[in-house]
This record gives sequence, C-alpha cells and structure tokens, in this order.
Amino acid sequence: MKLDGITVTEVKSAVTVYAERGKHYQMRNRALYGLSLCIDGQITYIQNGREYVSDRGCAVILPKGGEYYIRKDKTGHFPLINFDCLLPLCDTITVIPLKNTEQLISGYKRLERLFLFDGSRAQIFSIFYGMLHGLCSDDVPSQLRGALRMIRGRYGDFSLTNEDLAAECNMSEVYFRRLFKNHFGCSPKQFVIEIRIQKAKQLLSEGALSVSAISERCGFSSTYHFSRLFKQHTGLSPSEYRRINHINEI
Repeated sequence: MKLDGITVTEVKSAVTVYAERGKHYQMRNRALYGLSLCIDGQITYIQNGREYVSDRGCAVILPKGGEYYIRKDKTGHFPLINFDCLLPLCDTITVIPLKNTEQLISGYKRLERLFLFDGSRAQIFSIFYGMLHGLCSDDVPSQLRGALRMIRGRYGDFSLTNEDLAAECNMSEVYFRRLFKNHFGCSPKQFVIEIRIQKAKQLLSEGALSVSAISERCGFSSTYHFSRLFKQHTGLSPSEYRRINHINEI
C-alpha cells in the first residue's frame, strides 16, 4: 500500500473509541477507510480467517466496504480517523509497525480538537497528510531502502528479480529474502505483485488504457497472467473492476 501517493477527498471524523475487554463487534460494509491507532489496550481484527493485532506499537488501515470482526482483548482507547480518497486504497486490513507512535497520537489529538471546535478544512487536511507521511517514512531499515527505490522505479519491468533487488542492497539473495520477509511480513515477490496490483487499480479506474496495455505497463508477463492474479487479489476481473470503479471525467 502506498500512502504517500493518495489523494484524500474527505476527513470525516476523529473519535476515540473505548474498547472494553471481552466484548466483540462485527463490522459490515464499512462506509469509509479508517486509520486506527492505540493509546492503551489491545484489540484483534479478524478478516477472511486472518487476525490483525492492534496495540500501541502499530497503526491499522481499515478498508472501505470491508467486513470483519473485532475482538477486544484488553480494555483501552483507540483513536480512529475516518477518511476517503480519490482512488481505491486497500481491500483488506493493513497493519503498519510504528516507531513514532507519540508523534501520530499528537497529530490525532490536534485533529480531534479541530473537529470539536470547527477547525478549517485546510488545517484538518494538512495535519492528516502529515500523519500519512509519518506512516510512510516509519521503520524502513536502511539495508532495504535501495530495494524499495528499485521496486518503485522498476515495478513495470516483469524481468525484475530478487537477485536484482539483493544486489542493489549489497547482500546475498538468501539473506535479502529473509530480512525483507521479517520486516514486511511477505516475500519480495508478493510485495512487488501487490505494488503492481495497486497501480493497475489506479489505471483501471482512470479508464484511459486497455487491459492489455495496463498489464504491460504494470510489469505482468501476459494479459492472462495479469487477469488471473488480479482476480485472486480483488475477486473481480480487470474489466469488472473498471466498470465498478471508473472515474467519470469532468
């Protein structure tokens, strides 16, 4: 997920949710995206059989339209910012490890005050974009930054390999794969595929290119391979996704 490139269209609310231990809640068809933080306590989100723990050491992005369960493990307080953006952001819950928790909580409290006292839209957006920037720059090991730069620059090259990425980081491929998975929770290959799928979503929503052109631009070896992977990740074919999410021109 690329938070540094999104266009926010609405920051709807900033509220602190009190979660009491032992209680459960089911969310159906979430109206907006959510950025959830933790002041104290712990909750677990359960979506499609996977568990995502929310505590003070992480931020959680909640998907618009998502369905999931919330299990309240430890009583506590969870700041929540509900927002929307121009293009689809994510389909599943995403957990982002933090080192700058205090900075993000401080930003949230400023937002909360602005909502309470009718702060300006410009102020609200400025603070929220600053928080997103903080999430983007948090906790990326210096050893992996070269690989991330290469992925951003060459995600459209279907010949990009783990060997290329490891060489950019000046380490063996075996060590690179292990370090990458320990930090990001997925293999480099899965990470690159996710970047390609997200870019394809953007291009499909814009509607200017054909499915085959998008497949080539996003680094897939064939239109068939692209369509198969896209449906695995989204539940929709590229054409179905375009029809549902197409952005009308002015």
